[in-house]
Amino acid sequence: MSKTAALQDPPATVAPTIRYQALTCSIGAELFDVNLGEVARDEVLFNELKLLLLEYKVLFLRDQDISRTEHVAFARRFGELEDHPVAGSDPEHPGLVRIYKDLDSPAEHYENAYHCDATWRESPPMGCVLRCVQTPKVGGDTIWVNMVEAYAKLPDHIKERIDGLRARHSIEASFGAAMPIEQRHALHERFPDAEHPVVRTHPETGEKALFVNAFTTHFTNFHTPANVRYGIDYAPGAADLLGYLISQAAIPEYQVRWKWTPNSVAIWDNRCTQHYAVQDYWPAVRKMERAGIVGDRPF
Repeated sequence: MSKTAALQDPPATVAPTIRYQALTCSIGAELFDVNLGEVARDEVLFNELKLLLLEYKVLFLRDQDISRTEHVAFARRFGELEDHPVAGSDPEHPGLVRIYKDLDSPAEHYENAYHCDATWRESPPMGCVLRCVQTPKVGGDTIWVNMVEAYAKLPDHIKERIDGLRARHSIEASFGAAMPIEQRHALHERFPDAEHPVVRTHPETGEKALFVNAFTTHFTNFHTPANVRYGIDYAPGAADLLGYLISQAAIPEYQVRWKWTPNSVAIWDNRCTQHYAVQDYWPAVRKMERAGIVGDRPF
């Protein structure tokens, strides 16, 4: 079957302008014959793409030979862009973060874990647009996870147990962990730990998503008579439950894996997905540029 013949019909809410193909049964679609520079200037195309993003949660495109200015202009169609306190931004394009891994990045250097971007913020990003500048011939893939599906497939007794639970998310305990203590404490002063619901409601679709990840350190309201018989129960009870919830992102049935090529792009909804950049390519070079879009406070 040819690629064209294999393409699915768009949802009824989307005009058949953008051709696409679902990549797994739970998450991800690849778009064809679309230029993001044009989408940034075309209201109809942008609205179609946004509907597909809400449906598939992460969209992929290849052959996007667009400028940094066009990259930023497209991302800004979703909202204002944000800087990153550790990685920083391109000086000529605020909000465009360079994620460059090269020979100066040691082989043992921490690269990633399953995470939702910047949940240590009170208002984490709504989403991101990531473009590949340079990638290894082999390796350096990225995995995305549907956290709506991860929540939906939890056992009912776990859903009942986590209903109403809240948790802390920390940049100090993640990006700051390897910093000298003074620098780490200064980072914490700028970005105090944020508290979010363990189950988040998507503000546009109403879907419920599991909202704990590698930035999550602990529950904040677990130590209640309903959960703790004696004080000694608290630490293992909370830690075991949090570890179990975080582990759901590693289930393959909720995932899509993308092989990068130069000028390929991923657009994801950060409110209901997690991702993992596979660190299997050192000492090869991998250069990515990401525009993060300001989001709202989870509820």
